[in-house]
Amino acid sequence: MNNQPSFFDRLNNWARNSVTLKLFTIGVLILFLLIPASMLTSLINEREHIRDTAIQEVSSKWGLNQTISGPVIAVPYESIYQTDDGKAAVKNGFVHFLPDELRIEGTLIPEKRYRGIYVVVLYNAKLSVSGKFGRLEPTTIKVPEADIQWSKALLNIGVSDMKGVQNQLQLTLNGDRVLDFGPGVVASDLFASGANIPLDLSNRDELAEMRFSFDLNLNGSSDLYFVPFAKENNIQLTSNWSNPSFEGDFLPDNREVNEQGFSATWKVLQLNRNYPQQGQDNFIGENNANSNTYYDDRAGYVNYSETAFRSNTGAFGVKLLLPIDEYQKSMRSAKYATFFVIITFLTFFFIEVLNRRRLHPIQYILIGSAIILFYVLLLSISEHLSFDWAYWIACLIIVLLITIYSSFVLKNRRLTFMVSGLLLILYGFFYSILQLQDYALLLGSFGLLLILGTIMYLTRNVDWYHLRQDD
Repeated sequence: MNNQPSFFDRLNNWARNSVTLKLFTIGVLILFLLIPASMLTSLINEREHIRDTAIQEVSSKWGLNQTISGPVIAVPYESIYQTDDGKAAVKNGFVHFLPDELRIEGTLIPEKRYRGIYVVVLYNAKLSVSGKFGRLEPTTIKVPEADIQWSKALLNIGVSDMKGVQNQLQLTLNGDRVLDFGPGVVASDLFASGANIPLDLSNRDELAEMRFSFDLNLNGSSDLYFVPFAKENNIQLTSNWSNPSFEGDFLPDNREVNEQGFSATWKVLQLNRNYPQQGQDNFIGENNANSNTYYDDRAGYVNYSETAFRSNTGAFGVKLLLPIDEYQKSMRSAKYATFFVIITFLTFFFIEVLNRRRLHPIQYILIGSAIILFYVLLLSISEHLSFDWAYWIACLIIVLLITIYSSFVLKNRRLTFMVSGLLLILYGFFYSILQLQDYALLLGSFGLLLILGTIMYLTRNVDWYHLRQDD
């Protein structure tokens, strides 16, 4: 009687005991789990988009982020010139004069609004604006003075979202003359939105100096910017918001931030920017009449032209930040999902190798699915609690789930506790990486080195060519 095992018996025995096949199977399972892992980033982006839409809906009714520009005096001109074919043509435009001094003192009163579970940071800015224009002499403008229509001059101020203006704007000129601003900006080659006042500057000799002042009560969301149009710009802001971010081309000369709020002062000179005090048409840069909007993490909802305008003009200001952006942290943590799966699978693989325990690929899939579920729990809980609480709640749920499952699969209390302890160490390690932005790479590198060294130490005596598992 032939007691030799058949070919299929030998193949089955090899499949059950081959370490190479087991590693190959684990690799395939990891690749399979990359599909739901990649879907995590899509889920986070989708939830973030819903948040951004809610912010846009509230901000659009209250007032978007605001950029304050001016005032600027714009004077129309009409020049007649000859074309290349000898015909007469007319060119129309504006010459612009920027102020000599600009002083803005204001208070930001922040407010949190809620749209469902989402928080929107709004503010009301009470600003006092004052300054002066020097004598208006078109010394550097390439337009004949005879073509400049001084009687049709306009004094313009730029406000990026006029919906946020809460008071009737009145200009006090030279201390005794009060004029009302009208809506819109006729000379829109500098800024697309704002208000204007017609001025008759025919008798410029009588206006060697024009001092102005006005108050602006303005609603906005998230951030407030100022444009340094004057020869000397002095801005002072105070607020009870304790988490500001100072943005733009210039940082404050003096600032104080504490739990009660912040105060900041800027002083910017004309020498600090790259455009002159006077010019014609759009002498600063790109036209800003486009109104297409998009969302920027740092600047909130802005339009393309406003972004270009801020860049061209050297705008600066402050952004009222929320202390935590749970979506950014969730996105950072999700990037480690694949690495976490690999380490966990290797742990169970070495338990198989070193302790003669056999796990089925389905059991690997269930454990990997639990790890992926951690990030879904983290995202959903962080929308209602702080990120730190969400992380540890999701961590305890998943560790408890895998620990209970491992106790039935491994049937060994020591190995179960080892798996549980390793998972807690890994979650603690990745939590530390999330908290340390500047040292995340350094900590991660040493962590990987420690993991590799541990694996090498545990397998130092394993004979991989003669490894067999008991049935």
